[in-house]
Amino acid sequence: MKYLVILVSFLTVTAMAQDDLLSEIDSGQTEEYKSAAFKGLKIVNFESTKMVSKKELYFVVSHRFGSLETGLSDFFGLDQAVTRLNLIYGISDGVNIGVSRSSFQKIYEASLKLRLIRERKGGAPFTVVSSSNILINTALDKDFLPGLEFENRVGYTTQLLISKKFNKNFSLQLMPTFFHDNYVAINEQDNSQYVIGFGGRHKLTKRVSINFDYGLHLNRAETSPFNDPLSIGFDLETGGHVFQLHFTNAQPMNTNGFLGQGTGDWGEGDIFFGFNLSRVF
Repeated sequence: MKYLVILVSFLTVTAMAQDDLLSEIDSGQTEEYKSAAFKGLKIVNFESTKMVSKKELYFVVSHRFGSLETGLSDFFGLDQAVTRLNLIYGISDGVNIGVSRSSFQKIYEASLKLRLIRERKGGAPFTVVSSSNILINTALDKDFLPGLEFENRVGYTTQLLISKKFNKNFSLQLMPTFFHDNYVAINEQDNSQYVIGFGGRHKLTKRVSINFDYGLHLNRAETSPFNDPLSIGFDLETGGHVFQLHFTNAQPMNTNGFLGQGTGDWGEGDIFFGFNLSRVF
């Protein structure tokens, strides 16, 4: 039943996107668009509905240190850092493509982001963006996994990102998500997995906001050692750029990773400090 709810949500929003476009054609007028609900391309871990503008190229460096729980022995996680390098290009204001490489499982990934509906004053009440990714896990080793084939290294994700800017300071986002890994380490875990994500942003000052996101996993195996990802952070706007600092219980940065393989526990202080830093060309 829960999977049916997700499917219906996808179909409903797609239909609304078509109606939104047709209403623009019928009226012959373009209503004033609201400014972006989020300043960063990420809320914290989840993608936001913000898009890279046409012909802009973003280079994003993301870093997650090891667990703060290790204390001075690993200098509060400094010795166990994970890094992700990501290039994102705006084919148009509503179509973005990207490629990335993460040191977590030596993952290479390609992404596509499409804006379906844009929030407008007197028009659509929210922004809807689809986000899709395909990844290759190059860390899997044939010496430990006899019979390993290339297809076992592949995983993919598809999401709907639905955001609403309630006022100049406060925005929320809903993220129904499907992801699939052709190889999972937990025998009882389904390869296809489902998550409902929630996120938000509240502006504290002219240049600082507090952000959060959380992913509720709907079919995690009972024997799984992994936890739902909860992340809290701050956006710092500096000269048109956004520097994001955050704490999370999931060290991986690829969507399949932080949704399916988050090992930390906020209740035990097992959390990871990190940041996202972007440069526009």
